[in-house]
Amino acid sequence: MTDQRVVTETLDWIGTPYRHQGARRGVGCDCLGLVRGVWRGLYGFELPESGPYAPDWAESSGADRLLAELRFHFHEIPEPAAGCVLLFRWRANLPAKHLGILVDGGCFVHAYEGAGAVVRSRLVPQWRRRIASAFAFPTTATISIDRSI
Repeated sequence: MTDQRVVTETLDWIGTPYRHQGARRGVGCDCLGLVRGVWRGLYGFELPESGPYAPDWAESSGADRLLAELRFHFHEIPEPAAGCVLLFRWRANLPAKHLGILVDGGCFVHAYEGAGAVVRSRLVPQWRRRIASAFAFPTTATISIDRSI
């Protein structure tokens, strides 16, 4: 998967209204729905469902469920690069629970409830220091939908 294809697909989502658990461009999505929708646009099929989740991804077990999902379907990379998925953690002792897609060195796209839509934001220090991990979209040869984890 080329970084430019990911960036182009991602930029097409800007302006999509925020909608919890949505994943439809122009109709509504949340941060996970944005990533799911970009996946669908790139590969032509759905990323397996994550199951229901609270709007704030609060997990009573303390499990880092979103991190585990990303590690299963994407390739974790040491440094963020254009076209990668960014996973954000609000506090060190909490599960990571927000996603965005880096579109260049200084900006990322994410479904942001506070803005009510998918927006392009600057990767300012307060966002940058919350990056828990970065993930590259897989090549088509490595896609697996086997969920036996």
